[in-house]
Amino acid sequence: MADGVGSLSGWSAEPAEVTSYVGRDAETGEAHRLLETASLVTLTGPGGVGKTRLAWRIATAHREATADEVAFVSLAELREPALLVPTVANVLGFGDRSAKPAIDVVVEALRASRLLLVLDNCEHLVDSCAWFADTIARQCPEVTVLATSRQSLGVAGERVLPVPPLGVPEQGDSFERAVSHESVRLFVDRASAVAPSFRLTEEDTGPLIRLCRRLDGLPLAIELAAVRARALSLSQLADRLDQRFSVLAKDRRGRPERHETMRALIDWSHDLCTGPERLLWARASVFSGSFDLDAAEQVCSGGELPRDRVLEVVDGLLDKSLLLREEYPGGVRYRMLESVREYGADRLSEAEATADFRKRHRDWFAELACRYATEWLETDQLGWIGRLRREHANLRVALDYCAGTPEDAVAGLRMLRDVKEFWIVRGLNTEGRMWVRRLDEAAAPTAPERAHGLWLSGFLALVQGDLPAYRSMMDRAAAEAEATGDELAAAYVLHVRAYAALIGDDMPEASRLFGAAIDLFRVHGDEGAELWAGYNYGLAVWLDGDIDRGRAILAESVERCERSGEVFWRGWALWSRAAAEYLQGDLAVATRCCEQVLRLHARVDDRVVVGFTLTVLAGCAARTGRPHRAAILHGASMNVWRTVGAWPTRYEAFAEPLRADTDLVTAAVGWEIAIKEFTDGAAMTTGDAIAYALEERSPTATKQTAQVLTKRETEIAHVVAEGLTNQEIAARLGIARRTVDTHIDHILTKLGYANRVQVATWVTRSAG
Repeated sequence: MADGVGSLSGWSAEPAEVTSYVGRDAETGEAHRLLETASLVTLTGPGGVGKTRLAWRIATAHREATADEVAFVSLAELREPALLVPTVANVLGFGDRSAKPAIDVVVEALRASRLLLVLDNCEHLVDSCAWFADTIARQCPEVTVLATSRQSLGVAGERVLPVPPLGVPEQGDSFERAVSHESVRLFVDRASAVAPSFRLTEEDTGPLIRLCRRLDGLPLAIELAAVRARALSLSQLADRLDQRFSVLAKDRRGRPERHETMRALIDWSHDLCTGPERLLWARASVFSGSFDLDAAEQVCSGGELPRDRVLEVVDGLLDKSLLLREEYPGGVRYRMLESVREYGADRLSEAEATADFRKRHRDWFAELACRYATEWLETDQLGWIGRLRREHANLRVALDYCAGTPEDAVAGLRMLRDVKEFWIVRGLNTEGRMWVRRLDEAAAPTAPERAHGLWLSGFLALVQGDLPAYRSMMDRAAAEAEATGDELAAAYVLHVRAYAALIGDDMPEASRLFGAAIDLFRVHGDEGAELWAGYNYGLAVWLDGDIDRGRAILAESVERCERSGEVFWRGWALWSRAAAEYLQGDLAVATRCCEQVLRLHARVDDRVVVGFTLTVLAGCAARTGRPHRAAILHGASMNVWRTVGAWPTRYEAFAEPLRADTDLVTAAVGWEIAIKEFTDGAAMTTGDAIAYALEERSPTATKQTAQVLTKRETEIAHVVAEGLTNQEIAARLGIARRTVDTHIDHILTKLGYANRVQVATWVTRSAG
């Protein structure tokens, strides 16, 4: 998950299809101008025209010019409109632990943020994207949305920037003039990549012009054609394109439309594929996002495509640029461009094979989910979480297939149960509840596995604070478990109800229910559930008054996690020990446990436990005579809580201690200083907050880092020093007056100044 808006990591790795930028200087400049005056800019154009690549170039240029954060959200793999906002929230690093609508959580977190939010491939979700972009534009004045779509979003205030094909040379152009056009430069760049000996000469001018004009300057068409430069001369390539496109023009007076040009190029690529390559292309279209070789061999093999030939055929499609190669920790994955995938899906549909291969896709990912459940505690736990993150889009497609029939819904409910930790670890509460609802509605009344789906939905509702839904789901889960005699499901019902009692500070009930659940988990050999319940049980027993027994249970929980290599529950077990010591025990031990949790965070990436941990560390600092540190840590913890959409006071055992800690701090330093230091802490990114909590970075160093002006702010500060008004600055720099006002507010805040004279003095001193 990204490290909040302060340090977004999701944008930094470009998609596989973005190799190098050729051309688009004019469009990039125009987009930059529009982004300074509009809250929503949409790049429109047909498939294959290069909207995604241009969006990345614009985002890169924007970040370099302004130092604003950038978040890039790819929507091509998303099929459920209801998951749009949770998907954006996940990329931004915002949690999903609130009963409030996800849009409210995102708006609250972004309201004061400076951010360029890129929504890529909006056309199949245009209504949802329009509503979302409009909401952000109205309520988050410092956030700008850059969308790409085959059609505009139709939102008031939207500025539409049509993305034209690349410039093409005219018939009769000289060699020098021809090679200056963007389409030619792109062709040469890509042809040289596949055929290093490729060189242009003046004799190539005619065929080169014919080729680029035939391809209408469409980047994807040019790249598909450039692959042929390995086997064909320019003249041969242009002749073959002439022959193919002349068929399109027979029935119309002018040239074929651009979408037909694109289709014809993909048709040609398809014709030049071998039979097995065509089969793999069509069958692999059932994947969403990327896939690995094991999945391709299992899902796509059969008939004329034997399993032992899949690797060879994959290599052939890579060679033709119809598959793209991506490297990840632990292996290589493959991806299709959306236009290529859509073409393959059409071919699969024409062969009436879509249902068969979607079922094979579902079966593969159901098997993967089962393996995950079996190996969760036995092998590389973090590796498994990483793999499921990469397969998230495919899990969605598989679960969508399962919602189609009552029989398949049972398989879907089993998949949800098998990967339950994935939804919990990743904080995908709204999405998990959505899948349970869809599969519950699709399943037959007597379907097995339903009880497990219901308790999972109840737990996810509980951590979001949706208590009516929690109670409804748990009552249904208990009834289903009893009706089917499913003791393991009944144990999970006890566990979730115990968790609710723990949140509500009913420690006797929490201890009783956790103990009963653990006994059943042990009988059924569910070690993961036993670890999950164990540390909660230890905390409840401790806070119920039996400190020695609670301390022993928690120590055993940590030891068992360490012994098995488990890391996620270990962090929570350590935090539980820290929380208990903070509330009723040794503050030095609590601090050491918190530090261990924060060091684990770099591996586990769980922002919720970070919020809890910073809260406890702030309390420890307040109670050990470090009020300044306590105020900063408390501010940092509140910032983390804000991004996950929850507050520690929801857990009643913490409400009174937090109030007491606040009183200690304000009594020691006064309200004015306490608020200032709280604000400094709240301005930290999560990474900075963790570094400060571990005493690896001083608050002064963190503050100095935050005070560095962006390039644009530095430029405006220098113009301020010349004595120009805001309107005059806007006119000189060609930006909106509103933008200047905002930049100057940020300059004053970062430098800690109250007026423009101080800014001018700072500029003079800096220059000297």
